[in-house]
Parts: sequence; C-alpha cells; structure tokens
Amino acid sequence: MTQTVTLGTSGLTQDEVVAVARHSAKVDISPPALEAMAKTRAHIEKLAVADKPVYGISTGFGALANRHIDIADRVQLQKSLIRSHAAGMGAIVETEVTRALMFLRLKTMCTGRTGVRPELAETYAAILNANITPIVHEFGSLGCSGDLAPLAHCAMVAMGEGRAFGADGIEKPVPELLSAANIKPVELREKEGLALINGTDGMLGMLILAVHDLEKLNDSADFIAAMSVEGLLGTDQVYRPELHYALRPHAGQAISAANMFAALKGSEIVASHLEGDNRVQDAYSLRCAPQVSGAVRDSIAYAKSVAENELASAIDNPVVLESGEVTSNGNFHGAPVGYVLDFLAITATDLGSISERRTDNMLDKARSFGLPPFLAGDAGVDSGMMIGQYTAAGLVSENKRLAVPASVDSIPTSAMQEDHVSMGWHAARKLRRVVDNLRMILAIEWVSAGRALDSRAPLKPAKVTGEWLAKLRTRVAGVGPDRFLAPELQAAVDLLR
Repeated sequence: MTQTVTLGTSGLTQDEVVAVARHSAKVDISPPALEAMAKTRAHIEKLAVADKPVYGISTGFGALANRHIDIADRVQLQKSLIRSHAAGMGAIVETEVTRALMFLRLKTMCTGRTGVRPELAETYAAILNANITPIVHEFGSLGCSGDLAPLAHCAMVAMGEGRAFGADGIEKPVPELLSAANIKPVELREKEGLALINGTDGMLGMLILAVHDLEKLNDSADFIAAMSVEGLLGTDQVYRPELHYALRPHAGQAISAANMFAALKGSEIVASHLEGDNRVQDAYSLRCAPQVSGAVRDSIAYAKSVAENELASAIDNPVVLESGEVTSNGNFHGAPVGYVLDFLAITATDLGSISERRTDNMLDKARSFGLPPFLAGDAGVDSGMMIGQYTAAGLVSENKRLAVPASVDSIPTSAMQEDHVSMGWHAARKLRRVVDNLRMILAIEWVSAGRALDSRAPLKPAKVTGEWLAKLRTRVAGVGPDRFLAPELQAAVDLLR
C-alpha cells in the first residue's frame, strides 16, 4: 500500500520527508492548508495593485530592491526571477534530494505564510505524485536568501520550462512530461516566484536524509565493533552499565555501551581468555568505542532538534503575518542548518576513523593475538584483507578533508546586499559523501571482523554478533583463497544500506 503524506498548516515529521523523498510517498494537501493559502493570497492581491512599494511584489530583488516595478510588469517580474535564478551548474543532484527540496518548499507554501495561490501548491504536489523530477545542479546555492538556484530549477518545471526526468528516469521535454500527467503549467503571479525559491529546503532535506542514514549506521557501528572486540580477544567488561551513565552521564555513550555489552553476552570467545590473559587494557579503538559512537549519537540528536525546528518553520521573505502584514526578514539564512551539517560531518568522520583502526588491528599479526596475518587464507600466497584496509584508509583520509567546515566560509553576493551567506548547501553536499564513505569503512570492518570470528572457531561468538556474522555470510564468504574482493565489500555496503 502506497503511503500518503498529508500537508497541513503546521509542520511534519522527518520520517514523512524521507518517505516522500526516498520512497515516492504520495502527497496530499489538507483543506485547512488550502484555505490558509487562499486567505493570505487575498492580501497579496490587494498589495499587487497598490502604489505602495512592497519587496518582492512591486520591487526588484536583492540589490535591485529599490527599483519600483510598474503594475503591468509585475507578473513578468516573477517569471524573469525564476529564469534568471535557474543558473545552476555541475553534476545533477540525486533524485531524493530534489524531491526533498520540492516537498519542503511545498510544506512552507501550505503554512499560508508565503502568499501563493493554492493552485501553485497543488501543482507542486501533482509533480511530486507523478514522479517528475526537475534537473537540479550541484552548484548554485550559497545557503542564504534560500537555496536559490536549486529551487529555481524546480520552479521552472512548474512553469512548463527547464529540464526534468520522467518517472522512468529518462529526460524528456517538460511540456511533454506535464501533459502526460495532466498537469497544467502555472503562470506565476505577484510574489509567487520569490516564494518558490526563498527557503533552506535543499540543505534541510539533505540534513534529514543524512540523519536517517547516520542513525542506522551508528547502530551498525556498535554491533560491528562488538564483532571486532571478539575477534581481537578483547574484554566486554568495559561496557558494563555502571561504568557509563552513572560515571559520565552522556546519553549516547550509555546507549552504545549497552548495545556492545548486550551484543557480547554469552560469547564463548570472550569467555575463553578470562583466565591467563596478561593484558590489562584493550586498545583505545576497542575500549573507547562507546565514547566515540555515543558522542556521534548525541550529535545526531542535536541535529534532529534543529531539523525539527526547521520543519516547524515558515521560511520566506517577505512573509505574510497573521495580521496580513507583508514584511521582510532574514529567516532564509541557513546558519542553523549549516552548522549542524558540518558538525555531523566531523563526528561521522571520527566514527569511520576509529572503525579503520580496529580493522588495522585485526590485520596486524603483532596486535591481533593469533589471527592469520591480514586475515588471509594462506598468508604470503594470499593477501587477504590487506588492500581492503588501504581502501578504508583512503576513505578515512577523504572524510577528513570533507570534515573541514563549509559554514565558516562566506563570499558576499548581489553587489554586497547579501554580504554574509551560510554555505549550508555545500555543507550538505559534502556530508552526503561523508555518510557514503562511512558506510564503506564500516563494511570493510564488518568483512574483516567476520573473518576474525571465523578464525576463532570452534569457539562460538555471542548470539547477537553471531547473527551479524550470519547476515554477512548470506552475501560474503569467509576466509579462503584470495578472490575478487571488491564485489564482496560492495555486498557488505549494500547489506548495511
């Protein structure tokens, strides 16, 4: 059964955004939202024929805001705005990003604060429901005054112009795509062009998608780390509950420690070296795994709170207040979102970094406590996971570069009218790459830990880690003669996804 997400005048959940963006859930607009849009549109219609200058209705934009626009030119003003702002370049962004972008802009329309006609919102909903995807490029947004170019490319399609993919993923002429879906192109009227591009929707959509993925990867990291602890003959005692929240009350750390402690319960491998093991402490990458993974959890929780605030927002400039007043503001500035996007890139990078260290421990015969060198079937003849660790190291290094914050940068635009911008869109783009890289790093550790557990046979792993090993073995074979490794690593990535 296809899920339907109904938009009202208030916010929506992050799961609903993921459902529409990633799983093509249908979009419906509630009667109260249609009524709210009609009500505020009436205020815009009055201002459109008045002599008093109002930004975005009877004036130019940005540094041209002091230019008064004649009544006869105000509809053309909106069309010109979209055409000129659809100036993106570079690679085409992912379909889920574009769908999130459009859906979140539609969400803001439905608040009744933007002054657009209900039929414009209905057109956006129809485009989403027909799985028509505007072609949006990677460069064009500075994360301030809204994600301007990306949103303008979407607005072009609603106008019957620009470029788009059909439901089959093939690019076709936009008029043809709209006609096949019985969608009539809209002719933008006063204020509407501006309302379609003045929001943080792209960076917010990418934040929500990244959070959704990172929450799952964070859990996976705990269980894969537990497998590595077993494989390296580590202790489970450092994950006992009394050593965490009671002594250091970080919620995320307590959850991660509990995950690892439960995952190692009943392990024959852990029990096998309780006596006669002369090691006092395990390496940091084992012993401190919950501290790192838990800190990532806490950063995700903060990022979710920022996303929830944005989802409850009506971001546009100018905005229509309850009184009907149309007034300028700066809520389109992406600083709150840009900061957490950069924060997540840093924490996700470190989660990958500690994972790679565990992988390296398992491959080094001097530190692996009896595991075959490089987890190879016949070391020397075989290289095992040697180059898998190289790949993990390369991914970690790449993430370290991507973790450099984008939001500390600012390049003035629009003849210095827009003299401080957030770069939030760029923070979002690099976070997506960090998340993808993290998934690959964890997959390499998973494959390595699986080989390590195989090498500890006939001792059996714990129930939970054994289930993770069994899951891996549905797609990836265990220790043996060297074989084409790349497809096995990709299979582990696919399982994590």
